[in-house]
Amino acid sequence: MSTFADHFSGHAVHYASARPRYPEALFAWLAQQCQAHDMAWDAGCGNGQASIALAEHFAQVYASDPSSNQISEALAHPRLRYAVEPAETCSLADASVDLVSVAQAYHWFDQTKFCNEVQRVARPGALVAIYSYERSTVNCDVDVLFEHLYRDVLGPYWPPERQQVEDGYRDVLFPFVPVPDVPRLQLQCDWTLAQYLAYLRSWSACQKYIAVTGSDPLIALQPAFHEAWGDPAMVRRVVWTLNLRVGRVVASG
Repeated sequence: MSTFADHFSGHAVHYASARPRYPEALFAWLAQQCQAHDMAWDAGCGNGQASIALAEHFAQVYASDPSSNQISEALAHPRLRYAVEPAETCSLADASVDLVSVAQAYHWFDQTKFCNEVQRVARPGALVAIYSYERSTVNCDVDVLFEHLYRDVLGPYWPPERQQVEDGYRDVLFPFVPVPDVPRLQLQCDWTLAQYLAYLRSWSACQKYIAVTGSDPLIALQPAFHEAWGDPAMVRRVVWTLNLRVGRVVASG
């Protein structure tokens, strides 16, 4: 297996429980754009959040990730097969895939090699979707603290690839024919303060900060978050904008 930037294996259990879910409307729309529904490939699947949603729309889903720790936390489904392998060299057969999905992972890939692999495994006209989410919003008071944590405290600990997420994948390599009228979608979670802080703690930058400094940055900030949130048992809506790029594979040659 080739080496890869592994930012999540060390806290795979926490990551699986603390991350928001993608909207069902995303997967329904992607399925509607596909010419066939025999096989979807969820590349860089992590703990399978998108994979299991895709299994409701495709006869088979092949979900791959180079982290065995992440795969070990993934949910099972009868139409879903997991594999521990890099996205740049997968085990799928040539011209076997109707949809290639990459959820919150494209910035970790060697994009040139991955796109070549997509060209190999995709059927002509297959759909390719890369999507990510970045900042969340709750309310003005909470969002100010979020920004302080994100930029001032954890800024030096974010990996450089994070910039591609901040840019909404606008400038990444994406050599596929754009699909028009891509919907504007959001992720939403109704969380208590403890659930919200667990999400912040799941960030790769937060985990790196803890590993380097030996301290949890959220401990010092928790009183301020408590004041901004109000009753910690109160359920508040947390919202993320989904950045989505979708294209079609055209036959090479």
